[in-house]
Amino acid sequence: METVKAVLLFLAGFVFLIKGGDWFVDGAVGIAKRFHLPEILIGATIVSIGTTLPEVMVSATSAFEGHSEISYGNAIGSIICNTALIAALTVAIRPGSVHRKSLGLPVTFFFGTALFYSIISYTTGTYSRWTGIVLLGIFAVYMVLSVLQARREQKNEQPQQTESPEKKVSAGQVFKDIAFLILGGALIAVGAKLLVDNGTFLAEKMGVPESVIALTFVALGTSLPELVTAITSLVKGHGALSLGNIVGANLFNLVLVCGVSITIRPFGVPQSSTVAGINTSLLVEIPLMLAVMGILTVPALLKGKLYRYQGILLLCLYAAFCVFQFLIPIL
Repeated sequence: METVKAVLLFLAGFVFLIKGGDWFVDGAVGIAKRFHLPEILIGATIVSIGTTLPEVMVSATSAFEGHSEISYGNAIGSIICNTALIAALTVAIRPGSVHRKSLGLPVTFFFGTALFYSIISYTTGTYSRWTGIVLLGIFAVYMVLSVLQARREQKNEQPQQTESPEKKVSAGQVFKDIAFLILGGALIAVGAKLLVDNGTFLAEKMGVPESVIALTFVALGTSLPELVTAITSLVKGHGALSLGNIVGANLFNLVLVCGVSITIRPFGVPQSSTVAGINTSLLVEIPLMLAVMGILTVPALLKGKLYRYQGILLLCLYAAFCVFQFLIPIL
């Protein structure tokens, strides 16, 4: 009976995360549009913060409760899921052109932060509180630079905007957007709590390591807002918003999700499983995180375009990753 209840609450947590993320994004985009920001910048900043909130809440809750493997696995697993599943689906279905200038800032920050994160992982194997503080500092610098870049973009588009007067937004619409932000954030918090508590319980019942649950089910669940945003963006023809959201969300998984959880409770690289005596976190997960982001972003930055083969390759890698996670116990 307890298992059935845990499954139902686990699923309820998914639903709350989806709806909460959806409302938060709607409110954030509604407010952001008043400032006429480019889509890819909105996606890489405000929308990314909204869709990354589930990961932040899950990881912070996990850190408080001492489940560092879920905190770590959720962040790294979400990056892999965002890139090799969600972005891959959008690219495979509808590849398109990319605004390289706007994409350059979040991509540069992601790989710079990933290098810092990887060096610590492979040298000390422990994320101390100062590591979390540095990551949060990188987040603050990125947001400041993003705002400055947005202002430059806005000034460049100013001559075109002078021909048509700015559309006034009613106070009621602003209130509605703020309400969506608050309600969305509340649903995300409740959903994250249900997901962590019941995900941990089910993992123990099934005898599955917490890191496996975090890298697959929990990571997929907290990435659902990105999936909803990506599908909605595709249907409405806003591919730039979707790509910016994925890249921005991946960066925030490192600097915000990991930064918050490490600052709350420092921890070491999880060692719940090994292959040939080597920690799978170091052997597979971190290298795969870097590889899938490279496959997605390098061609986009060099050619200014996304190709269908990228999406297909990423989907194959994600399928292999999921199979590998469940084969680890018998390897």
